[in-house]
Amino acid sequence: MTDPRKLTDLPYAHLLGPHTGALEPQGDYDAALFEGLTFDDAEAASARFDQCAFSSVSFTGGGLRGSKFSDVWLRAVRVVGTNLAETQWRDAQVLSAAFAGVEALRTQWRRVVFHGCKLDSVNFRESAFTEVVFEDCVLRDVDWSGSTLATVRFPGSALHRARFGRCELADADFRGATELDVADGYASLKGA
Repeated sequence: MTDPRKLTDLPYAHLLGPHTGALEPQGDYDAALFEGLTFDDAEAASARFDQCAFSSVSFTGGGLRGSKFSDVWLRAVRVVGTNLAETQWRDAQVLSAAFAGVEALRTQWRRVVFHGCKLDSVNFRESAFTEVVFEDCVLRDVDWSGSTLATVRFPGSALHRARFGRCELADADFRGATELDVADGYASLKGA
């Protein structure tokens, strides 16, 4: 997986066109650049985002339930109280982002990198994480209860009051974490 840290590093950067207007339920967004936008109470359930970039975008409330994000790049994105339940994320870079009070249960994450992010009170219950990296992140009150974590790493990250009850862990690596404070689910850590 490539690791583009700048918008211009994206292999599809030359294809991106600026998005204007609202987000729509079941919307189809290909090679769209979402830059400096604010989406308050946006309802865009079951939308599809393919080869899109989000820079300095804010989501407050609303929902993207059941949406699919494929080959996406997000930098300085703020997501507060937004419903991301049942979303699917594949080949994504999430950089310097903040998620707070987000419902992200039953989500799927494959080949995703979170770098320098802050996640506070995010509900990942019953989700599946495969080849996911949380690098230099702060994770507070994040709930992974009932989730599957396969080949997940936390280098340089601090986990505060993390919940892992009924989790299945396979090749999950916490060795690089700067702090691991577990509030629930110690027994599930045997797969780490």
